[in-house]
Amino acid sequence: MRPALSGLRALRSDGLRPNALRFGAERSDSLRSADRRRHARLLVMAALVLVIVVAVVLLATSAGHAATVAPVAPIDPVAPSTPTPAAGTGLSVDINGPDGSPSSAIVTLIGITLLSVAPALLLMMTSFTKIFVVLAMTRNALALPSIPPNQVLAGLALFLSLFIMAPVLTDINNHALQPYLNGTLSFDDAVTIGSAPLRTFMLAHTREEDLALMTRAADQANPVSRDAVSLLTLIPAFMISELRAAFIIGFVIFIPFLVIDIVVSAALMSMGMMMLPPVMISLPFKILLFVLVDGWGLIITTLITSYRGG
Repeated sequence: MRPALSGLRALRSDGLRPNALRFGAERSDSLRSADRRRHARLLVMAALVLVIVVAVVLLATSAGHAATVAPVAPIDPVAPSTPTPAAGTGLSVDINGPDGSPSSAIVTLIGITLLSVAPALLLMMTSFTKIFVVLAMTRNALALPSIPPNQVLAGLALFLSLFIMAPVLTDINNHALQPYLNGTLSFDDAVTIGSAPLRTFMLAHTREEDLALMTRAADQANPVSRDAVSLLTLIPAFMISELRAAFIIGFVIFIPFLVIDIVVSAALMSMGMMMLPPVMISLPFKILLFVLVDGWGLIITTLITSYRGG
């Protein structure tokens, strides 16, 4: 039985091999014919593109050489005409609108300019410098170099400056800015009228010694009166006076905290604790004293009352 089965299997395998070989040969022939057709199509397309390019080049060259233009006789140069003067004295630029009020472009330009120079104006012509210096010296007297942070001190000084400068800013807005925006006042007149309240404020808080110092530094003649002082001399003199007043207030603030440091240092020395930093022991007593006497209220009240009458 087994020899018969093995013989049948051998016959089947011998019969399938020619069919498999025949199928593989037919598949390879079809692939070769497909590759030939693809190559033929590419050659035809390349030939068509080449023919089109050659035709375009020939048409362009023929069009460029086809038309001929007859030469034109040269024209003699013409002498320049004498310019006629325009009506009026010269060039003038009108920055106002049809109704006399400034145009929106001019208002925008002035606003951007004020925003760019606002920090300098805030530091030089207001009470901001004095208030910020006093607050910073108070923080140093408490031995707290970063508490409150600079942002808090700057914000408090800014709002106190706005509170103190409110009458001056209101006067400038009512008598200079609004009339200029309404078209009833020219730009030069608005600047002159608007600078008058600032001049009055700075003169009221500037010492004569500082005015004389800046006048001599600028090598100018002594002004006839305080109202005749120019802004270029008044602004630095005002800043020097503000710094002097701020340092005087800071010195008064330092005295009680200095007394606390001396007492604490003496106590530690008497107890033999020389290795213990006195600042660590005196800091709680400084904060306690500052809170009990309402230190922030006293300092802010002193700063505001120092500008009364200006």
